[in-house]
Amino acid sequence: MKVARLYRFNDIRIEDMPIPEVGPREALVQTKACGICSGDILPWYIEKKAPLVLGHEPVGVIVAVGEEVDHFQVGDRVFVHHHAPCLNCRYCRRGHYSMCMTWRRTRLIPGGIAEFFLVPEINLQQDTLKLPDNVSYEDGVLIEPTACVVKSLRRAGLQTGDIVLVIGLGVMGLLHVLLAREYGAGTVIGADKVASRCARALELGADYAINVSRENVIEWVAMITEGIMADLVIVGPGNREAIETALAAAGKGSTVLLFTPLPPGEKLPVEPYRLYMNEISLVPSYSCGPDDTRQALSLIQQGVVTAEKVITDRFSIEETPLAYRAMAEAQDTIKAIITFP
Repeated sequence: MKVARLYRFNDIRIEDMPIPEVGPREALVQTKACGICSGDILPWYIEKKAPLVLGHEPVGVIVAVGEEVDHFQVGDRVFVHHHAPCLNCRYCRRGHYSMCMTWRRTRLIPGGIAEFFLVPEINLQQDTLKLPDNVSYEDGVLIEPTACVVKSLRRAGLQTGDIVLVIGLGVMGLLHVLLAREYGAGTVIGADKVASRCARALELGADYAINVSRENVIEWVAMITEGIMADLVIVGPGNREAIETALAAAGKGSTVLLFTPLPPGEKLPVEPYRLYMNEISLVPSYSCGPDDTRQALSLIQQGVVTAEKVITDRFSIEETPLAYRAMAEAQDTIKAIITFP
C-alpha cells in the first residue's frame, strides 16, 4: 500500500509498505479520506515526531476484523480517533482524557494518510464511531477537528449572549465561529490577515470580520462592543503577537482560550495584576476525547458542520506534499484533505 511519510517539514515522500496484519481484537480500514490538521503544519511540532506516516483525521470502510471483534463488521463506514483513553485512570475519571498515558501512547498504524490503516483494540473499543448514512466521508473527516472545538468551547465556559472574538480564521477558527453561533453567542467577531478568510467567516455566521492586515483588532473590538471588549477570546495562531492581542481584547470577567501553544521554551509576558483585577481567565485546550467526538458527530449529522462549509481543497495521496504546502501557506486554502478511490 502507499503511505505519505514525513522526514522533514519540506520532505514528504510517497512510499510503499506492507498492509498491516489484523490481530484478534483489531480492525483494518481502507482509507477513504483524511484531513490535514493545522497542528501538523507547525514545523517545530511535527518534525520532532519524524519520520512518521502523516494523518490523524481519517475515515474509511472496514475491510477486515479480528475473530474476537463483535461490535464492528466488514463494510462498516467509520471514523477512528487516533488516540483512545483507558477511561479508568484519575485523569479519565476527571474528564482530562488527553492527560491519560494510554491516550498518549495510542495511535493508528501506520497513520491516516495511507491506503489502509490498522485500528488497535483500544481505539476500536473506545473511540471508533460508525458513520450515519447521511454523513459522507468528507463530512466524517471533520469529526476530530470539530471535537477539538467542542472541547475548547466547553473549557472556555461559553455562555448565551457572550461577545466572542476568534483570532485566526483558518479551519479551526471557522469551526469556532460555527459552534459559537450554534451554542448561543450574542456577537461573534472574527479576525484574520487574509481577506478571503474574513469573507468566509461572515458567510458562516460571524457578525464582524476584522482584516488585521489593515485594521487594528483592539480598536475595532472596542468600537463594536462600545468598550466592553470580548467575553471570550479564542486565539488560534501559536505566536506571541496573537496571544498578546487576545489578552488586550479581553474584557472584565472574560476568558482567553489558548487553542495552539507557543513552541517549547518560548515565554509569554503576562501582567498578573490585570488578570487578577479584571478576573480574566487564561485557559488552554488540547485535543479532545470520546465525549467530544460523539458530540461532534451529532453536530455534523445535524448539518451544523459540513464539508461544504470548510473544505476547500482535495488532493490524491500522491499530491500530499502539495496539500501540506497549501495548508502551510495559510491563504485561500482553509481545509485540505486527501481523498482515496
